[in-house]
Amino acid sequence: MAGTDEDAVAAADDALYVLTAVLLTPAKFPSVLGDDYPEACAALGLAPLADGYGLVIGQDGSGARWTVVIDDVSLVAVAIASWDCGMEYDLSPDERSVVAALPGWPLAVAVAAPGIPAPHDPDPDAADGPPLTPPDTSTWGSAQRRLGADEIALRWAMWREQINDTDFRSPSGGSAGGDRGDKAVGGRTADGMTRVGATTGAVTQARDASLDKARGDEAADSAAGGRGAGDAAAGPTASGATRKEAPHGHSGVRRVLAEVRAYVDSPPPLGRVRSSFASGDARTLRADGPGWSLVARTDDIAFVLLDDEPGEVLPVGRGPELPGLLEALDKMAVRPS
Repeated sequence: MAGTDEDAVAAADDALYVLTAVLLTPAKFPSVLGDDYPEACAALGLAPLADGYGLVIGQDGSGARWTVVIDDVSLVAVAIASWDCGMEYDLSPDERSVVAALPGWPLAVAVAAPGIPAPHDPDPDAADGPPLTPPDTSTWGSAQRRLGADEIALRWAMWREQINDTDFRSPSGGSAGGDRGDKAVGGRTADGMTRVGATTGAVTQARDASLDKARGDEAADSAAGGRGAGDAAAGPTASGATRKEAPHGHSGVRRVLAEVRAYVDSPPPLGRVRSSFASGDARTLRADGPGWSLVARTDDIAFVLLDDEPGEVLPVGRGPELPGLLEALDKMAVRPS
C-alpha cells in the first residue's frame, strides 16, 4: 500500500491544473512576445513551425507554474472557442502531442488553481532552464506598445467613434475637405484624447486633463489677442482640446507608412502582417515593425503606436493612398485557418 500511496502523490504532483491556453501560430500569437511569429517563438525557445503550437498554462500539484507546449493546435483552438462561449471544456492534451514542458508562464495570469499552493516558480532541480516570465509592461516599450495595439484592434468601435474625419489635416496644413476619400494620409497625434496605460496595458482616457489644458491655452490666446497669422493651423481633438498641427504631418507616421509599403514589395517575417475578421466585408489588419505597430480596417482609417512616443495613439486618415495600401497588405497577410 505504501508504494501505491507514493505513486498517487507523485501523480498528483505531476498533474497539470489547466488555467488557460493560447495559440502560438503565424496568424495568432501573443503579440506581447514579439513583432512577428518567429520572434514570439524565439522568446520561448521554440522553432517557428509552420503549423504553430498550443500553449497550455497551469500549475502542478505543488502550485508551481508550467507552460506545456503541444503541437495539437486544433485541440487548443476548440478549447479556447468553448471557453469564450461560456462552455466547459476539459483540455487534456495527449502525451504524444507534448513538445515541451517549460517552467514558468510567458504571460501574466491573474487566476490560480484552487486547493493547491499559490503560483510559484518550480524548483530549479525540476526545470531544465530559468522559468519563463511575462514581458515587463510596467514602463512604455515594445511590449506595452503591442498591448496597446491589441486593445485598439479589440475595441475598434470605441476608438473610432472618438475620431472625427474633419480633424485630419491636409498636407498643406489646412482642413481636409470633401468626403472621407479626400482626407489626407498624414496623421494627427491623439494625445489629450486617448492614452495607452503604461502599467496595465489597458486604454485610459485623458479627456479632463486635456480639456483643462485646452481651456488654459484658449484663455492665454484670448489674452494675447489670438494666434498670429503665421502660426500653424490648429485642429480639435475628439476630446474637444485644440493643438497645433505640423503642416506636413507626423514624421513617425510617415516612416511607418514607408516601412509598411516596403512590406508589400519585400515580405517581412511571418506574422508581421495579420488579417482577421471585422464587421461587414471589412478586415482588421495588424502590422508591426521595429518600434511601431499599426492597426487598421480595410474600409476605414488606421492607428499607429510608436516606441518613441509613449502612450500616444496617432490616427491616419484614409487619403488617396491608404485604401490601396491596406488592400495590398490584406492580400499578403496571414489569416486564421
